[in-house]
Amino acid sequence: MLTYKQRAELCTNPTAQKLFNLMDKKQTNLAIAADVITKQELLKIADELGPEICVLKTHIDIIEDFDADLVVQLQRLSEQHNFLLFEDRKFADIGNTVKYQYQNGIYNIANWSHLTNAHTVPGPGIIQGLKEVGLPKGRGLLLLAEMSSKGTLAKGNYTEETLRMAEENKDFVIGFITMRQLLDDPTFVNLTPGVQLAVGGDNLGQQYNTPDKVIREQKSDIIIVGRGIYGAADPLAEAKKYRAAGWQAYIERSKE
Repeated sequence: MLTYKQRAELCTNPTAQKLFNLMDKKQTNLAIAADVITKQELLKIADELGPEICVLKTHIDIIEDFDADLVVQLQRLSEQHNFLLFEDRKFADIGNTVKYQYQNGIYNIANWSHLTNAHTVPGPGIIQGLKEVGLPKGRGLLLLAEMSSKGTLAKGNYTEETLRMAEENKDFVIGFITMRQLLDDPTFVNLTPGVQLAVGGDNLGQQYNTPDKVIREQKSDIIIVGRGIYGAADPLAEAKKYRAAGWQAYIERSKE
């Protein structure tokens, strides 16, 4: 198995290179899903847990008191603690529409978020629309190949077509939101949500897997954890546990 650092050397997209190198240097494959609704909560998570993570995943449009200063602060913390920003926007419209959603409006996502993602239901035009904005800025796009929710339609032919679109746009598409490694291509990064230290689920259809299963068995690259960390009594201590578990699984996999 190639290391994260070796994989960085194979990538042409600057965000993909930066992500793999960051993971190697910082020794973390943990991403935090910060699904909170206030500026203060989001910045607290970014500052307190930033040293433990490689990616901070945001839903910027649920922040009730959003302002331009929030973006400035997030960028500062991203530099200070060395993690990437991932706006989990899940674009799902025609190319011309997503181009404006990505660049314009009050959020100006392309200006500050290293990563964003998209459904492929509209077809390859959605990638082209986002690419027109993101590629000149050196950004990276993740495609939703699979989801962790019960009853998801993101499977089978949908997943196969998503992989084909990714391979045709490797300059901008740098990986997938997925439950496991889907392509034997070391330049694609795989991020897996629905991770907890204990196997289980919630009452809204979310299904959880352990860091070891996701990284070692399913050969994914990054574990995405949300409530399991920031909802804990001691979020920093919990983040350290997940970081250690995810990295240990990566080390064990590298020996196989």
